[in-house]
Amino acid sequence: MRSKRAVLFDVDGTLIDAMAGQRRIWHEWAERFDLDPSVVYETAMRTRPIETVAEVLPGRDPAPLVAVFEQLEDVEAEHGALHGIDGAALLLSSLEPNTWALVTSNAERRVTARFRRLGLPLPEVIVDNRATTAGKPSPDPYLLAAHRLGAHPHDCLVIEDAPAGVAAGLAAGMATWSVNGEAPVAGAHRHFRRLADASADIMGFLAGHGVHATSA
Repeated sequence: MRSKRAVLFDVDGTLIDAMAGQRRIWHEWAERFDLDPSVVYETAMRTRPIETVAEVLPGRDPAPLVAVFEQLEDVEAEHGALHGIDGAALLLSSLEPNTWALVTSNAERRVTARFRRLGLPLPEVIVDNRATTAGKPSPDPYLLAAHRLGAHPHDCLVIEDAPAGVAAGLAAGMATWSVNGEAPVAGAHRHFRRLADASADIMGFLAGHGVHATSA
């Protein structure tokens, strides 16, 4: 007997767009420490803040450095530029409770603040950057989300926009789709140029109505 199906969403770039603010605050953070903002931002787009800091400032205690960034982003989450990805509001509002989760490299409090500003529903399960020791591309965040929902990894669908997230979903043994890009993310089982284009198939996956989750 199969466990229930579940869909696990990345947040930034998948459901919401706060990228302009992310770029701005990483730029400000980098300048405070006399670093190249473009190098720092590129690193930040594939790692959690704690890992970004460790990579760009090796040998230093990362805790106070991350604290500086988090102060900047807390303000950004409450007041910065923000919009929902096309199709996100309708899709999330259509999902049944306990069938979906958010899996993010950000902090839960900032995700919550941004979703509330946009009027987006929040799930019961949010796995954030402090929930696991290893972040994406490790499978740990997605495996934890599945566990909290009571779903087997093979019955989970990951929705991602970034290579590290797709790698994490694949490593977790889950069907993994990429969205919001002209070209598929390498390794993704399926790709949709827009999240809105994937909505019907996401709902079909949850309902088990003949959707081939791993077909290109």
